Amino acid sequence: MSDPQRPRASLRTAVVWDVLAEALDRRAEATGKDSLDVLDTGGGSGNFAVPVARLGHRVTVVDPSPNALFALERRIAEAGVADRVRGVQGDIHDLFDVVGRGGFDAVLCHGVLEYVDDPAEGVRHAVEALRPGGVLSLLAAGLGGAVLARALAGHFNQALRALTDPAGSWGEGDAVPRRFTAEQLTEAVRAAGVEIGAVHGVRVFADLVPGVLVDTEPGAIDALNRLEAAAAELPAFHSVATQLHVLGEKLDRPGEGV
Repeated sequence: MSDPQRPRASLRTAVVWDVLAEALDRRAEATGKDSLDVLDTGGGSGNFAVPVARLGHRVTVVDPSPNALFALERRIAEAGVADRVRGVQGDIHDLFDVVGRGGFDAVLCHGVLEYVDDPAEGVRHAVEALRPGGVLSLLAAGLGGAVLARALAGHFNQALRALTDPAGSWGEGDAVPRRFTAEQLTEAVRAAGVEIGAVHGVRVFADLVPGVLVDTEPGAIDALNRLEAAAAELPAFHSVATQLHVLGEKLDRPGEGV
């Protein structure tokens, strides 16, 4: 189910949101609960927390930035969901200083792994916060999308550096210190005790299409969203996506969880 109050299809989040909303619906049906407990690590000002709360779920946002949490407070008040969202300061490494283990039906780990020293530990902590059968939504920067974007912009040396750098960084001016392939993310998720349900390429085309075209051509936004949705699950496009989304469920069989 899509959030009825969500602004029309943000090109940067539409695919992730639609997949996540469906996963939350399935989890609610499986548990028989109308309201799930959702953890949003690195959730910032609430881009996902607010629409998740609008679906009726309880959301805890953990973010290291006081400014982001202040913006979150304003946003949830304006959205009328302040009773269902709380923000706490922290990060994925000290996660269990501020939340409990095994207490959430879903964990969102979006835009976090790029900035941590130990991504594998970050994934493990996200999974440890889940109840058995809980949903993991992992979103991280894709290596191939950055290489393609640098090359199309004429920065061939930067594209080559990103392609060959172990962290996928194209240089000192790169604002994203770490990028991943789909294989790296799925391996980390499986190792943490999650059964992968789907992998999506996010922003396969959106970051390459001139903004003026999207803004001025009638129907262009809707058409581009449909194209993004159609390409998202096709493995051939994962290697050129700006971001990669992995969705899965925490294994509940003894000895297979974290």
